Amino acid sequence: MRFAVTVVLSLLLAAAAAHAQDAWPQRPITIVVPFQAGGSADLLARIVQQHMQADFGSPVVVENRSGAGGSIGTAYVAKAPADGYTLLLGTLSGNLLNGFIYAKLPYDPERDFQPISLLVHLPNLLVVSKKVPAQTVSEFIAYLKANDGKLNYGSSGIGTSSQLSVVMLELATGTHMTHVPFRSTTDEITSMMSGNVDVAIDSMTTLWPQAQAGSIRALAVTSAQRLASAPDLPTIGETLNGLSVEGWQGLFAPAGTPRPFVDKLAAEVKHAFEERDVVKALTQVGGQPGPMPPDAFAAFIASERPKWREVVRASGVHIDE
Repeated sequence: MRFAVTVVLSLLLAAAAAHAQDAWPQRPITIVVPFQAGGSADLLARIVQQHMQADFGSPVVVENRSGAGGSIGTAYVAKAPADGYTLLLGTLSGNLLNGFIYAKLPYDPERDFQPISLLVHLPNLLVVSKKVPAQTVSEFIAYLKANDGKLNYGSSGIGTSSQLSVVMLELATGTHMTHVPFRSTTDEITSMMSGNVDVAIDSMTTLWPQAQAGSIRALAVTSAQRLASAPDLPTIGETLNGLSVEGWQGLFAPAGTPRPFVDKLAAEVKHAFEERDVVKALTQVGGQPGPMPPDAFAAFIASERPKWREVVRASGVHIDE
């Protein structure tokens, strides 16, 4: 009799757990963006929000928690309950680079997160303010060398891929510029348009519309190949042989989030980022949608670590605080 009761209880518990998973979500989901509104991460989060809200029939909120190169918002999600209701729009900076840059990081990029899906590959764009006379990469390098140490460059934060991209350019050309970090790409580009920032290498999704509008001047993309959305724009590697860099962004949950929730979220991302209007919108600004299952995304991040560890080491960027 006791055995029969135990079996029945086990079946009831399993059924209840299965029902809870099928009924999820039952309350609002929050997607944390570790940067200010208006940048590429915010854009992607709102694409996910729109589709997830429509398909799940549950409210989805985008919450911007910026600062410390994405570390503040990323740490917030790392400490959130692993119930699928708090997600992270993670970036190359917050979920990989910061682990090599910060001596005291309030989270572990490898241990504290469950990868859900890659969202997009993001080539950067080399841009200059209109007061910089260079029209090509070659002219820009010559101008840099003639004015070594006199120019400044903006980034979306210390240790972000936007800063490290410029560091790679400095190393490749033997030049130096003054770093001016901002809290977001939006702030950075606003300062450039006002003439306070000379140079930037940052997300094409944010910079390309401003370049097309003539507010800033685009010189090159940082991808290995030219982009279909901007075929006349050269790659930086065409002048500086072998130099290329691409960022990426993806969706994460706190480690320990139940796998059925993770798989449901990954399926939703795949559905959203394969839709024709989303693909068209992202490719027009240089993004390359690339949704992938959780295990494949985790393997992709693992393959990126050795390359970026060497870039950070060569740059000398290190923050002890």
